[in-house]
Amino acid sequence: MKYLVTGSAGFIGSAVVERLTADGHDVIGIDNINDYYDTDLKDARLRRIAHGSFTFIRMDIADSLKMSKLFDHEKFDIVIHLAAQAGVRYSIVNPMAYADSNLIGYLNVLEGCRHSKVNHLVYASSSSVYGLNNKIPFSTGDGVNHPISLYAATKRSNELMAHTYSHLYEMPITGLRFFTVYGPWGRPDMALFKFTKKILEGSEIDIYNNGQLSRDFTYIDDIINGIVRIQADIPIFDNDWTVELGSPAESSAPHRIYNIGNGAPVKLMDFVSSLEAALGIKANKNFMPMQPGDVVATWADTDDFTKKIDLRPQVSIDEGVQRFVDWYREFYKI
Repeated sequence: MKYLVTGSAGFIGSAVVERLTADGHDVIGIDNINDYYDTDLKDARLRRIAHGSFTFIRMDIADSLKMSKLFDHEKFDIVIHLAAQAGVRYSIVNPMAYADSNLIGYLNVLEGCRHSKVNHLVYASSSSVYGLNNKIPFSTGDGVNHPISLYAATKRSNELMAHTYSHLYEMPITGLRFFTVYGPWGRPDMALFKFTKKILEGSEIDIYNNGQLSRDFTYIDDIINGIVRIQADIPIFDNDWTVELGSPAESSAPHRIYNIGNGAPVKLMDFVSSLEAALGIKANKNFMPMQPGDVVATWADTDDFTKKIDLRPQVSIDEGVQRFVDWYREFYKI
């Protein structure tokens, strides 16, 4: 089949391209290669996934005209939309970047899929949409109307926009709420990347909320397995569903939302211990208060997703952290 993968120079996007081309599909990837983090890393990811069946186009999804022309010309079977301005804390200091990419850009993707009648759109949401929810694990049956960062609000907006398009235009769409993805080729703004760099430099690592945090860390290979499985499962209409009796993650329209995570939260200090063991170095820790927009814990209830795709995460935190450290040392020649 012919795929469009947006954000194809990103952490998850490049890994999706690698899997799809290995499976024999034709893939067009787009990315604007912005400087939110090191563009050399993005370029290295693209070199890594260079393949005869992969075509890369440098393009901003917020460019309505170029996006319309791309969809008109290429006629994609499936779109996997991963491009977005990421980061909770960055959304506090640079909110307009989130409006451009996560709202206008996302609308351009929906419009392209609508007019070219794409068979299935799979898009990235986030565990951040759970916001002020205190009940854990987070379930797709929970309400998500109290986000605490602009980033989270844009991701919730994406879910609402997707449902509207699915209802109005009978578009099969699946949303995935990602939970703290980590692994080789990851993002430098994420904790594992930052901690590794600072520990190797001998610098202090900042531990927020005095270490009283936990995250549902999910290894990249487990995420990719889930994406590949679910993109082949196209949502259908459910005429028996009602707002009053159904789950908010489902609909009478062909739109579904799932958590995609490990389903087993790890305490931040245990995570740091795994990293120290993998590096063979004890970290110098700087304990700090909670950051604005952050949450104390994330924990994914993935029962519905597991039942749907018949797949469970396989990589433990110790193994995943060790794989990242091995990659980091090799990539940066340390």
